[in-house]
Amino acid sequence: MDFEVKVEIMKKGFNSVVKIYFLVLLAVVLLLAASCKKSPEESSSKETEQQKTSAPKDEGGKADAAPPKLVPLNIELPKPMFVGTPQNIRVPNLEKPLGRPRPPFLAPIGAKNVAFGKHVASSDEEPIIGEIEMITDGDREAADGSYVELGPFLQDVTIDLGAEYEIYAVLLWHFHKQARVYFDVIVQVADDPDFVTNVQTLFNNDADNSSGLGIGSDMHYVETSEGKLIDAKGVRARYVRLHSNGNSSNELNHYIEVEVFGKPAK
Repeated sequence: MDFEVKVEIMKKGFNSVVKIYFLVLLAVVLLLAASCKKSPEESSSKETEQQKTSAPKDEGGKADAAPPKLVPLNIELPKPMFVGTPQNIRVPNLEKPLGRPRPPFLAPIGAKNVAFGKHVASSDEEPIIGEIEMITDGDREAADGSYVELGPFLQDVTIDLGAEYEIYAVLLWHFHKQARVYFDVIVQVADDPDFVTNVQTLFNNDADNSSGLGIGSDMHYVETSEGKLIDAKGVRARYVRLHSNGNSSNELNHYIEVEVFGKPAK
């Protein structure tokens, strides 16, 4: 065979080998790139899974505690003394009756009435009827001998819980032997008995500031055996103070029982 022809054949063979080598190398590079790259779906799925399994952390890097489990409060109601809401009570900003039992109130496990048996002070030191201590004695009934009658106009009672608590609800009965509306009902909590430190208002239906404690936006309500349940939202405090300023029947103030549901503050 002619020498030049042999050279030409060798060149063609060499070029074919180079091409094959280049194609193999390109295929390897593409495979490596595909294996390293994450699909958007895979990446999103992994991030979502991490969010589900990873608890939020505080500034110290520790995982935050899970929210407490909520259960219905164990509330014992007294015997009803009347049925329905009389139509002759004409009070502005009066809430309509629910028409059914109050739904259960949820609070963290372990919350209980921490006001039971606790010391009570009053702006009226000599009640017309009853003793101040009866406000936290556990008797919720409306019978004679179960309630305290304070003097007319603006009066208040203060419960010392004895320590700081996380308060979830305040439940109070003024008088439910007959349908009445009490005025200027204000419920506050504080860290001190003089109500100077950390004073917070949980409820206020004083629409004209006649109590001098500020205008409230809460509604008037008719007293029933269910009492008035006020959501305290876990506020921390030691003292609970309740105000009232007469009622739709007379100018006197009454208390049957006050319950404060909470747990010791950590």
